[in-house]
Amino acid sequence: MQILLSCAKTMADRSAVRPHSTTEPRFAGDAGRLAARLGALPADELARALRVNDRLAAENRQRYLRFHDAEALPAITAYAGIVFRRLAPESFTPDELLYAQRHLHITSFLYGLLRPLDAIRPYRLEGSVRPFDDERTLFDFWRDRLTDPLIESVLSDDGVLVNLASDEMKRLFDWRRVCREVRVITPSFRLDDGERLRTVVVYTKMCRGEMTRYLLRRRIDDPGALRDFAWEGFRFDAGRSRPDAPLFIL
Repeated sequence: MQILLSCAKTMADRSAVRPHSTTEPRFAGDAGRLAARLGALPADELARALRVNDRLAAENRQRYLRFHDAEALPAITAYAGIVFRRLAPESFTPDELLYAQRHLHITSFLYGLLRPLDAIRPYRLEGSVRPFDDERTLFDFWRDRLTDPLIESVLSDDGVLVNLASDEMKRLFDWRRVCREVRVITPSFRLDDGERLRTVVVYTKMCRGEMTRYLLRRRIDDPGALRDFAWEGFRFDAGRSRPDAPLFIL
């Protein structure tokens, strides 16, 4: 099975990350060109594009201006969001990291699609940003570039993709085509308050990280084994699940 996971907006403290051998991102050239365009934007325009305050805009403009001078870290350790904290890549053995390299894809608005050991530099970006002279967003820019590589990777394995990315990441791909050509399984995580099922974003992010960890460290290759996942009270709900939409309830 292959796994699709979203990047995080926040980057890790690079001084706290132990080094690993790295690989080059497939779309490193595109990332460099995008960084150059973003670094050329005035800080106030970048603030609007990234929907951040002036301090964060200035910080990220400097990141783009000095992009090629920054230290590059493996993608799996470079992000610091909730999902990656629950994934806890620092606990992976070298063999587990190599397994993850063959089975995990991480979306990125700057780098397109990353493997865990692909070396990346600090950045912050949104898919709605229009870095070009036309009206194309980054979703538009990446869609044709990323769809074939994702499908090819899944088909070269067992044809099953476990989608643990956020919904907006579908827009980076021709998602209808992905769903036609491979089997896509999209788990969801809900709280049952007795009256309705609720989505709590922080719990969803935690569960996505924990499930990714579960699948990678146990080297799960049977989609049926997803139902055995349990964490902090979340359990598979057979009655309300569908074959390719397993539901986990707390």
